[in-house]
Amino acid sequence: MDEQPSPSKATSTNKPRNAESPKHTRRWPWFLAGVILILGAIAFYTHRQPQEKAAGGRSGGGGTNALMISTATARTGDIGVYINALGIVTSLNTVSVEARVAGQIVKVNYQEGQDVKIGDSLVEIDPDPYQAAVTQAEGQLARDSALLEDAKLDVERYQEAYASNAIPKQQYDTQVATAHQYEGTVELDQGNLDSAKVNLAYCHITSPINGRVGLRLVDPGNIVQANGTTPLVVITQFRPISVIFTVAEDFLPQILAALHQGKKLAADIFERADQKQIATGTLASLDSQIDPTTGTLKFRAIAPNDDESLFPNQFVNVRLLVDTHKGVTLVPNTVIQRNDSGAFVYLLQTNQTVAMHPITIGTTDGNMSEVEGLNEGDVVAADNFNRLTDGAKVAIRSATGGRGRGNRNNSQ
Repeated sequence: MDEQPSPSKATSTNKPRNAESPKHTRRWPWFLAGVILILGAIAFYTHRQPQEKAAGGRSGGGGTNALMISTATARTGDIGVYINALGIVTSLNTVSVEARVAGQIVKVNYQEGQDVKIGDSLVEIDPDPYQAAVTQAEGQLARDSALLEDAKLDVERYQEAYASNAIPKQQYDTQVATAHQYEGTVELDQGNLDSAKVNLAYCHITSPINGRVGLRLVDPGNIVQANGTTPLVVITQFRPISVIFTVAEDFLPQILAALHQGKKLAADIFERADQKQIATGTLASLDSQIDPTTGTLKFRAIAPNDDESLFPNQFVNVRLLVDTHKGVTLVPNTVIQRNDSGAFVYLLQTNQTVAMHPITIGTTDGNMSEVEGLNEGDVVAADNFNRLTDGAKVAIRSATGGRGRGNRNNSQ
């Protein structure tokens, strides 16, 4: 009978050499749980920190639910009442200089784009034919003047002879008539001489106004005709200059009321894009009739144009100041909101909330508006309108106030 091994020996023979002891096996779950706990704490802290920062940023000292806004402050000031219109720059004087006598141009005395004054020489036409005409007229005048003088002497002799009954009265009267005839001939000759001198002067063409010449239209050697269709030069006045603009007839009573009070209405002139003011003028005159096809009336403003910022036929925008409202409440246009009930603002309350506050808008000038319903010093919201509601909790980021036309409320 075979001998069976004992259990103790069998157990000892089958046990691996690298097997862990029961003590080590019990420690492994605790180690894994510790690692998981540490990783969870790190993840929680990492996720929690941005939320706390975001909550802190939203609160701004006003609570975790406060909405950050910029503000503007209502102020008391003056605002102009303007009428906007489209206009075109028009020279007060534009002259197309034409030849008044025919002839050949011998000299052009101006440069293109040159500023000229009254009396400055522009063009010379060959004067020789007209000088000859003057000489001829002078000779004819001298001849007929001598005949007149002889006739007057004969009248004196005939008068003495008639007084002594040496000649009949008819002969004396005939001599008197002959003297008068020569007087008329002399006057005719004098007129011919003056006309010849005028034609000679027309050969020397000068500027009739102060202004600027355009591009050269003729050259030396060209033959020109008297009162031809092509001008010799075009001169345009630049200083001062006018702007003609049209205004709807609905504004006419307001403008006339200011004019009847003796006010000089200022006209601010802006470039075509209506962004930059380029000149300032004064209303000078208005047309005598309203255009029935458009219902508008033409006005003329005159500007000094010392810097020549205005150019003839330039399109501009005109803002005519007809009145000034003084001591009114002003707010930036950017704070005004509208709904079905009308215009309103978000008025800041003492408990750091905003309330929808209705207002009435008056005159608007640039980025500022005259309003009723607010007092000087009232603070209103200036941004974040898409998130604001009546009674919303807010925190102020900054406070700015408008400072007139051209100033903008900058929201950060």
